[in-house]
Amino acid sequence: MPTPEDNAKTVQRYLELAAAGRADDVVDLYADDATVEDPVGGEVHIGRAAIRRFYDSLPTTGATADVVTLRALGNEVAFFWALTIDLGESKMRIEIISVMTFNDEGRIASMKAYWGPDNVTQV
Repeated sequence: MPTPEDNAKTVQRYLELAAAGRADDVVDLYADDATVEDPVGGEVHIGRAAIRRFYDSLPTTGATADVVTLRALGNEVAFFWALTIDLGESKMRIEIISVMTFNDEGRIASMKAYWGPDNVTQV
């Protein structure tokens, strides 16, 4: 059974891989029957194949992910973070609150990301 510290490390790995645009490696962190709702209120992606299609849109260069704060308790982690994407002549920053749950094998069972247009800024 993974500890909250293990789950926090998985979140850190998730953010590193997402910022690097490594969709296949991100999907490997998920359970086979996991769900992704990003942003909340949008389509819910169910299962690794659907989740893989969702992560295909990750930028493959010029992105960084920075955690502002993270709380890991039990089998859940909530974290406020920012994804900054280099667009060449400018950068776009998205501030996101995400909540992940983890299964007994330490894989991500669900992920919900809370953000919208008001959380996107040009920097």
